[in-house]
Parts: sequence; structure tokens; C-alpha cells
Amino acid sequence: MSREDMLASLMVQANEEGADIVTLRAMIEEASELAAEKVLDRLGLGDARAEGDLGELRELLKAWRDAKTSAWKAFIGWVIRAALALILIGIAVRLGASDLLS
Repeated sequence: MSREDMLASLMVQANEEGADIVTLRAMIEEASELAAEKVLDRLGLGDARAEGDLGELRELLKAWRDAKTSAWKAFIGWVIRAALALILIGIAVRLGASDLLS
């Protein structure tokens, strides 16, 4: 019996016999599972390969974040080195190192 059929039979049962708490809970559970399946199908994640695909996407996202972090660290390192080099050049000019070059 499919989820749609199960939900339809629970609704008929609730209509004919009155809706007790067990029937209502079963209806809610079946309706929510049916809705979740439809959402996953619309997103293209309703097949058997979806779990593996999501795992691969998570690994790819982690690799991207690691690469981005490494790039920022390298960029900041180069900026700091350039700033220190400029400071050293400024100190050398102030101390008269340009006279040694002439």
C-alpha cells in the first residue's frame, strides 16, 4: 500500500469511526512522510544515490572552505611581509643607508 493510499484509508477511517488520537497521529505521520518524500523528489534527492551525493557535496564544501582559509592565510602572510619590508626600507632610509649606495 502506498503512502497516498494509507493516508486516504486513515482519512476514511477517521470520517466513518470518528477521529481518535491514534488515528489522528497516524494521519499526521503519514501526511508528513508523504510531504517529505515529495519535497525530496522535487529537490532531486528522492533516489537511492542521494545519500552518497550529499556526502560528496559535503566533502567538496569542506575542501572549498579549507582552500579559502588557506588562501586568506597566505594573502595575510604576504601583506605582513610586504609591510615589514616597507618598514625596514623606511628605517634604512632614515639611518642613511642611501648614502652607502651612492
